[in-house]
Amino acid sequence: MKKEIHPDYHEINIVCTDGSTFKTRSTWGKEGDTMTLDVDPLSHPVWTGGNQRLVDTAGQVSRFNKRFADFGIK
Repeated sequence: MKKEIHPDYHEINIVCTDGSTFKTRSTWGKEGDTMTLDVDPLSHPVWTGGNQRLVDTAGQVSRFNKRFADFGIK
């Protein structure tokens, strides 16, 4: 790899909307910076309401299963 073309990869702190924290590695900010999330799995509708979307709407799941039954998908 070429020298000095890659961003600095370092450890930062993440604070979720419920106040919980964890550490991860990122190119964002500087070593030890804290990223406060506005959207996370506890507050965003994609995660909080996503389980209800698994309902077979208009037979979509049934059509998928029928179409790909020969591939061994159950």
